[in-house]
Amino acid sequence: MSGQGISAVVTGGGTAGHVLPALAVAEALVAAGSDPDEIHYIGSRRGIETRLVPETPFPHTFLDVIGFQRRLTRRNLGFVPKMLRSTLTARRVLRDLRPEVVVSVGGYASMPAVFAARRLHIPVVVVSYDRFPGRASQLAARRAAACAVAFDDSPLPRATVTGAPLRRSVLDVDRETQRAAAREALGVPDDRFLVAVMGGSQGSGVLNGAVVEFLAEHRGDHGLAVRHVVGERFIDEAPAPLDGSDGIRYDPIGYEDRMPTVYAAADLLVGRGGASTVHEVAATGIPAVLVPWSDAAEDHQAANVRWLSDQGAAVFLAEDQLDRLTEVIAGLRSDPAARADLSSAARGLGEVHRSGALADLVRSAALA
Repeated sequence: MSGQGISAVVTGGGTAGHVLPALAVAEALVAAGSDPDEIHYIGSRRGIETRLVPETPFPHTFLDVIGFQRRLTRRNLGFVPKMLRSTLTARRVLRDLRPEVVVSVGGYASMPAVFAARRLHIPVVVVSYDRFPGRASQLAARRAAACAVAFDDSPLPRATVTGAPLRRSVLDVDRETQRAAAREALGVPDDRFLVAVMGGSQGSGVLNGAVVEFLAEHRGDHGLAVRHVVGERFIDEAPAPLDGSDGIRYDPIGYEDRMPTVYAAADLLVGRGGASTVHEVAATGIPAVLVPWSDAAEDHQAANVRWLSDQGAAVFLAEDQLDRLTEVIAGLRSDPAARADLSSAARGLGEVHRSGALADLVRSAALA
């Protein structure tokens, strides 16, 4: 199915792990024939979408909605009234727009539009890219027209494996042909072994601490460079940049706006086990050491990473093994063949993301 545009609302947000997949869905629908004006984004006014979405061509609405914390907190007292008000606002937006389909990528910010779509009898498609879907995706899937999933063992009903929603800029990464230009863009000499470290859009205190130790051990190494996404909340605590004149080059940044460039430039990625990271590793073929967040709900990050590591497409390193990080990096740095094997295996797993099946499924649900 191709060439027939549809109108859609894409909803989800709060973190880059939801916003970037939502934008990838929007881009896929445009590539399949929709006009950007026909794709409306609904998210949270507290999320990173308020920074990322206005830079795109997609019209958008940001709702005053908050997530429900698993631990006891006063903030939870505002969850229900804000959810009710946001659902009423979403219903007004959907009535005005009259979309043919609502696509949910999960997260608390998706719930008002999903609830509103049900009341207005608009078909909902759930896009789930975690090995174990989150609570919002599970709730939405119960009455969804279809579920687009990235793993063939997904527990969601009416699931079709379509690959994960990834932005075109990531899918277009060619590490072999783009390496030189990417390194020039980042200011990293070609003779340095570049390690990119990122702890997700919020940053990771655990990874940040491991990087501090790594820097202390390699401060005089003129052959190393580290590009470290520390997270905006940790930027004031990050070590000072090092220009490489006396040894290692170190660039700490709060949020990385140029991840495709980093994927093309880096020799090795050290990251978490969020679904977006896992699927971007597969799509780009970057050799990776992934450290799943130990407190993730249902340990879903570990399950995500094992999808790669069990097939030789990434190195799994548990949080309680981070004292081995220097050893693991050193081993991969000295073994180009091992890095090539990781890259090849990852690229093989990432082919499904280029199929176009996700946009086809959304359009089928809209036109049914």
